[in-house]
Amino acid sequence: MDTQPETFADKLLGFTLPNRNARARVVRLDAVISEVLSAHDYPPPVTHLLSEALVLGALMGGLLKADGDDAQLTMQAQTQTGVVSLLVCDYRGGSLRGYADFDADRLAQLGANPSLTSLFGEGFLAITFETGTGQRYQGIVPLEGETLAEACESYFGQSEQVPTMIRMASRSNGAERVAAGLLIQHLPDGEEGRERLHVRMEHPDWEHVAAMTNSIGHDELLDPDLSLEAIAWRLFHEEKEVRIQPGAELSRGCRCDVDYYTSVVSRFPESERDEMRGDDGQISVDCAFCAKTFDLAL
Repeated sequence: MDTQPETFADKLLGFTLPNRNARARVVRLDAVISEVLSAHDYPPPVTHLLSEALVLGALMGGLLKADGDDAQLTMQAQTQTGVVSLLVCDYRGGSLRGYADFDADRLAQLGANPSLTSLFGEGFLAITFETGTGQRYQGIVPLEGETLAEACESYFGQSEQVPTMIRMASRSNGAERVAAGLLIQHLPDGEEGRERLHVRMEHPDWEHVAAMTNSIGHDELLDPDLSLEAIAWRLFHEEKEVRIQPGAELSRGCRCDVDYYTSVVSRFPESERDEMRGDDGQISVDCAFCAKTFDLAL
C-alpha cells in the first residue's frame, strides 16, 4: 500500500486485482449525501431510494476515464404509473446531484418499507455514459429486482456483458444519513486499460472474486473508522497484488446559476420568452435539484 492518507468518506477509491482481472470502486457518502438530500423534505422511503441512487452514481461515474470536464454519468429511473415518477442522479468530475419526484398521497399508503416494484411499477432504468470526447453510450433495462443496485447489475450484464456485483448499505441517524457501496467487475481478457477480446460470464476467477465480495457486511461498509483501503485489503488480502487507485473528491454539484439559465432561455424566440413571464414581467426558473428559484433579467 502507498503512503497516501487513507480514505474514509466523500471520496472515491478504486482498486484492481491484476491476477483476477477485476476492477472495483468503493465509496462512502457522508456530508455530501446530507447536503444533496437537504434540498427537499423527502419522506424516509424516498430518502433511502435517493441515497442508493447517489452511491450508485458515484460508483458508476468513477468508471469514467478522465476525458475532460464534460465526462458524465447519468442514471434515470422513470415510470408513468408508479408512485415515484422520476428519479435522476448524475456524476461529473466528482460532483453529484440527484432528485426524485413522487406522489406523496400514494406513497403514504405504501407503509414504511415499500418495495422497488411498489414504488415504480413497470418502470425502466436508463444509464448514460458521456465522455469528454463526445462519445455517448446508453443502456435501458427494466426496473426489476429488489433494489436499484440489482437493476444496475442487470444493466452491466445485458448492455455491456460485464459480470458485475454491487453491494450497498445505508443508515439514518436523525437528520443525518450515511450510505456506502462497492462495485466490482470482471474484465476477462485483461485488467482495466486493456482491450477485452471476449467476455465469459462464468469464470473461475470471477467466481472467487464474487464469493469474497459477498462476504462484505453492511456494518463494514458504513463503519466510519474503517477506511476504504482497509475494506479492499480485508476482502482480498490473500491476493498476490491489490493495486489501490485514489479517486476523485466528491461534492454536491448542482451547476445551476443565473448565467447558465440566462444563456439557455435567451435562445428562445422573444414571443416564447414573453409567454414565460410572470405577472411581474420576470422570467423565473426553478431548479429541481437544489430547490432554488432564479429570476432572469431578460
